Amino acid sequence: MQISDVEVFQAIAAGGSLSGAARRLGLTPMTVSRRLAALEKELGVRLVHRTTRSVALTAEGDVFLPYAQRMLEADEAARVTLRSHAGMASGLLKVTAPTVFGQAVIMPLIPSLLADNPGLQLDLTLSDSIVDIVGLGIDVAIRIATLRDSALVARPLADNPRVVCASPDYLVRQGVPAVLDDLRQHACIALHGMPYWPFVRNGGSVSVRAEAAFSANSVEAVRTACRQGLGLAMLTYWDVREELLDGRLVQIELADVTPERLSITAVLPTRQHVPHRVRVFLERLEAVLAPVGG
Repeated sequence: MQISDVEVFQAIAAGGSLSGAARRLGLTPMTVSRRLAALEKELGVRLVHRTTRSVALTAEGDVFLPYAQRMLEADEAARVTLRSHAGMASGLLKVTAPTVFGQAVIMPLIPSLLADNPGLQLDLTLSDSIVDIVGLGIDVAIRIATLRDSALVARPLADNPRVVCASPDYLVRQGVPAVLDDLRQHACIALHGMPYWPFVRNGGSVSVRAEAAFSANSVEAVRTACRQGLGLAMLTYWDVREELLDGRLVQIELADVTPERLSITAVLPTRQHVPHRVRVFLERLEAVLAPVGG
């Protein structure tokens, strides 16, 4: 049942004519007649007796009129409520993100996000695996890996360049590599799934195999091992941002290559009717990422 059709019926009942309802609603008499006919067809009853000069409600019309008025009042109340909360997010927001990125970037913004939006609840799943966001009912996934599902909607948020880094202690003991070939003489901590470190040289792709006494299947373990001085690591900037800022890790610049650049991407199940809570969350995240992504 279309609320616009109900509105036409209520206007006809109030004005006593189709032409009066048309003037009141700013419609043509033909449009009013069509909407009334559509409502009567949907309800399966005749609501109005029509004459050349006036209309009168049928018995069914009299019965339906109070319901029509309550429907219109409820519609207006809903619109007023939504307008009053237009700047605030509400409801359950389900987010998934890589483990370290989620801990380092998303967790710090959650307290203020929830404080500014009292009606919001946030369910965060941290996983380095690509999860089925549609099947799990997730509103938005933050991904750094290459996207595989073309049915999903990807929204780039910021650059997330890979960086080669090491602890100051390791560099004192082993020296600082200057070019790509120097990495072959160093312990390069491998992350499972990325046995080769990707670089760019003169517009082309080159790589070096990561080999060390230690390797791991999680970014967190590789980051910890790097801080402990077990070798060099190639991680993304936002995975090691705090360590680089406070000096626990040192970024290594190689003269002949640059690490491959990745992007932080928000993946949505659909671009249709994106909830306001998703937009508010992504705006907060983009603001945090802006110093690097902008």
